[in-house]
Amino acid sequence: MNLTLYFKKFFSNSQSSGIFLIFCVLISLLIANSTLAEGFQHFLDKEVGTHLFGLEYPVSIWINDGLMAIFFLLVGLEIKRELVEGELSSFKNASLPIFAAVGGMLVPAVIYSIFNTGTEYSNGWGIPMATDIAFSLAIISMLGKKIPNSIKIFLAALAIVDDLGAILVIAVFYTEQIHWSYLLLSFGVTALLFILNFLKVTKTVFYIIPGLFLWYFLHHSGIHATIAGVLLAFSIPTNASNVEISPLEKLEHRLHIPVSFLIMPIFALTNTNITFSNEMAAGATSTLGLGIICGLVLGKLLGINLFSLIAIKLKLSSLPQNSTWLQMMGVGLLAGIGFTMSIFIALLSFKDEIQIQDEAKFAILIASFIAAVAGFIILSLSSKENPELEEN
Repeated sequence: MNLTLYFKKFFSNSQSSGIFLIFCVLISLLIANSTLAEGFQHFLDKEVGTHLFGLEYPVSIWINDGLMAIFFLLVGLEIKRELVEGELSSFKNASLPIFAAVGGMLVPAVIYSIFNTGTEYSNGWGIPMATDIAFSLAIISMLGKKIPNSIKIFLAALAIVDDLGAILVIAVFYTEQIHWSYLLLSFGVTALLFILNFLKVTKTVFYIIPGLFLWYFLHHSGIHATIAGVLLAFSIPTNASNVEISPLEKLEHRLHIPVSFLIMPIFALTNTNITFSNEMAAGATSTLGLGIICGLVLGKLLGINLFSLIAIKLKLSSLPQNSTWLQMMGVGLLAGIGFTMSIFIALLSFKDEIQIQDEAKFAILIASFIAAVAGFIILSLSSKENPELEEN
């Protein structure tokens, strides 16, 4: 095969991005548990940028709050396109991820609290509420055409609502101070973006520039800045026509390869940087560990599917097109991949308590691994229920 064609096929294959991301996870774990660990952590902690306007941050912050805002922009574009002309264009389909996400946040928090109410770990109830959108979408992308596209869209929408919920929880319960002046400026920029949409401005540069200011204001407000990507995405114009390519679709196409093969791998390399220690093993068997593992694995599975079932029985929602309840169970498990946002909440929950933080990280890693493997297996098996999917 021609080398150019080979690389073109590789980069256009969603399974390739998932495999590459898992490879980066393994590399990161190897680095974190080798002689390179100290130097790598020093690099992540190195502050870069400029003092001007307060834009000097560690490399890790630029990745998690900066590059990941671009990832959220891409996912937001995909969700908006589906809302306008795709799987989520009907109210019943669009409402299901919201109900599912609410269940996927409440039930894990309750399970964690059952284990830890009245203990020194009680403040960590927000840890199992989060879904790591990057890793969950990477795992499901590895399944290719074995599952319907509607299930992938459902997981993406669910994960976005879940992450927005986690950001809200952080803002209300874990943020020490919200800078309201910056938050008001964020509202102003958001309003400007939607006014541009209303005025039918189609040049994406007129959205990207205010979007940069939106990121800056949100970051300084104390709110997790990645939400800027979602707000920007929903302001960019699109249409319900499959004939005319909209500004949204053009931007979505341009972002696909750099996000899949650059931003997400960098994210994986820096955020799976967990050094194992003997003390961390206690995180798997303590009430802290059990609360996190049961919350992420069982809580997400039960919460997402129970609330989805209730919404469908009340005729408020409907199952994603061509999907089955077995696939919904697989999605519920993949949503239990907590990882970065869960680790972030753990750091906020147990400030200056390094040992508890390490135990929580280890429990999150175990839960995320169980959720990823179990979800992948169930979704793989579910394709046998829909043999027509394998024929496509």
